[in-house]
Amino acid sequence: MANDLQANGHSNGGTKRVMKIAGVSGGVFDRFRAMEDLSKDNSIDVLFGDWISEISMTFRGNERATRADDAEQVAFEMSFVAALKPAIKNIAKNKQKVAVNAGSCDPEALGKVVQQLVKDYDTDLKVSWVTGDIVTDQVKEMLKNGEKFPSLPSDTPIDQWGVEPVCAQAYLGGIGIAEALKHGADIVICGRVADAAPVIGAAMWFHNWGRDDFTQLAYALVAGHLLECSSYVTGGYYTGFKKELLYANNCTDCGFPIGEIEANGEFVITKEERTGGIVNIQTVTAQLLYEIQGPLYYNSDVTARFDGIQLTQEAPNRIRVTGVVGLPPPPTTKIGITAKGGWQAEVHFFLTGLDIEEKVELVKRQTLQSMGDYRKEFQTLTFNVTGSVPVNPRNQASATVDLRIFAQSRNPDLMSAGTHKGVAPDTPSFGKWCIENCLQGYPGGTPAMDLRQSIGKPFFEYWVALFPQDKIQHEVHTFDGTSIPIPAPTNTKTYPRQQDSYDTSNPLPLDSWGETTRAPLGHIVHGRSGDKSSDCNLGLFVRHADEWDWLRSLLSVGKLRELLEEEDKGKRIDRFEIPALYAVHFLLRDHLDRGANSSSTYDILGKNVCEYVRCKLVDIPRVFYDRGTI
Repeated sequence: MANDLQANGHSNGGTKRVMKIAGVSGGVFDRFRAMEDLSKDNSIDVLFGDWISEISMTFRGNERATRADDAEQVAFEMSFVAALKPAIKNIAKNKQKVAVNAGSCDPEALGKVVQQLVKDYDTDLKVSWVTGDIVTDQVKEMLKNGEKFPSLPSDTPIDQWGVEPVCAQAYLGGIGIAEALKHGADIVICGRVADAAPVIGAAMWFHNWGRDDFTQLAYALVAGHLLECSSYVTGGYYTGFKKELLYANNCTDCGFPIGEIEANGEFVITKEERTGGIVNIQTVTAQLLYEIQGPLYYNSDVTARFDGIQLTQEAPNRIRVTGVVGLPPPPTTKIGITAKGGWQAEVHFFLTGLDIEEKVELVKRQTLQSMGDYRKEFQTLTFNVTGSVPVNPRNQASATVDLRIFAQSRNPDLMSAGTHKGVAPDTPSFGKWCIENCLQGYPGGTPAMDLRQSIGKPFFEYWVALFPQDKIQHEVHTFDGTSIPIPAPTNTKTYPRQQDSYDTSNPLPLDSWGETTRAPLGHIVHGRSGDKSSDCNLGLFVRHADEWDWLRSLLSVGKLRELLEEEDKGKRIDRFEIPALYAVHFLLRDHLDRGANSSSTYDILGKNVCEYVRCKLVDIPRVFYDRGTI
């Protein structure tokens, strides 16, 4: 299956059967050093990075939709240019390829910026870009014809959304990237491709895989899923951080990940040498369980089956991944639709000591009384307390909690937003209503003195649905001015909208392991959680084979609801298992408040759901607990 590497720009003197690909960015705010440092490693064939998220998509989508009002607006990620500059010379020297999604909502504009940049640095690097992800016109036309675009998290039809779409983006696969590389590109700029798409596209090009090589493509999809969040797989967000990173003085400068993808698809995850962090079974399992929806992982190019995956520690910081099953892609892909949600603001009060609940109630009653009938104009208005006061606190800080009053409205005047920066003192506004009661307030009443957050700022709503791939105008635009259409896949499979969900078969009685200790679940259970729109996924796993039967027997859907307590939204929870990884995965459907773009909670990304569940008390068998905690 390997290709003629000389024809694809490699100069290793023959056929190289392993592609080394490095993840140099997991998001727009990731450390900039990675691209420069990894470009110096001439053993690496491809550098790829993720520069966009659901949050940035909404901002860039709005910028593209409203650009006529501001010719200076750009709808791509300029931070990529800053990361690329110090690496350009090395990329050219080492004949590396680069594939990124930093084009966001305007890959052509970024592509032209990069074309000029490589000229300025006196290199002959060839820059191409991929388009077709913007499907706003198609979505609006389909809406006129009655398409409902039901929400993936909630199944609610879009006509109940209550806001007007301004931009829609489809998640493209990797075939366009593969085609760009095949036609001689050195740097490929994409917009909204799936997070793993650059890895799929690079591997297709490198190993000359076809569109129906589903096993190989599925392995590349899993590799991309593991690599795309950069140091998440090398120790970031790792629940074993205390012993293996912090106490081991190994927690700074976690290495960026490297994948070694073989011609049959199997691969190894490793990391930069002489850097911090760690790659082990647990860090890879955690990232594998992150942001998935069930046993099937869908992509525009392929569907990967996760529940048979196996991990092997080949050597320190080297994990081999096997057991991936590839299936045809669905005829649809995911789209994200952006709409202007209105304006949001918040005010914070600090409450100390006794009677916290009563102090909150006092603030709430006084504030609502001040708002009067205007309270009806808020789509969201919450009074949330963060923290709690311990018995006999040792200092004042530990006895203080944060009361956050959070509001959203479509009335900019009410939020003192937009042009209303200098509102008159008697103008009704959210901030004024919150603050004006201070002198009749609770004992010790203290507002946060930085009131800039009380001035409304725009927020966006984000709707996730499915879109037919054959309505996408997917194209590659090469460095020499050629446009290459990318047809939709023809070998597809329609999958049920609802994935398999089940409690464990043949659970064992929880007293099977003898004496127990009442302790936090996370003392022996690792985990990871995250968001996909308003869905929250939660993966939990143990370290040892003999603990697996206990974990799967304990963690039913009913038990998870018990652990969630007041955080249980009462909505559907899906569950499946990955036995070889000793892992149970839950999908909490529509659990997050509309997703990161418009959430009224602090946990906008769902990443702390796992840490909340891991701190809950359960009865842990002493035989497991006495081995030592995480």
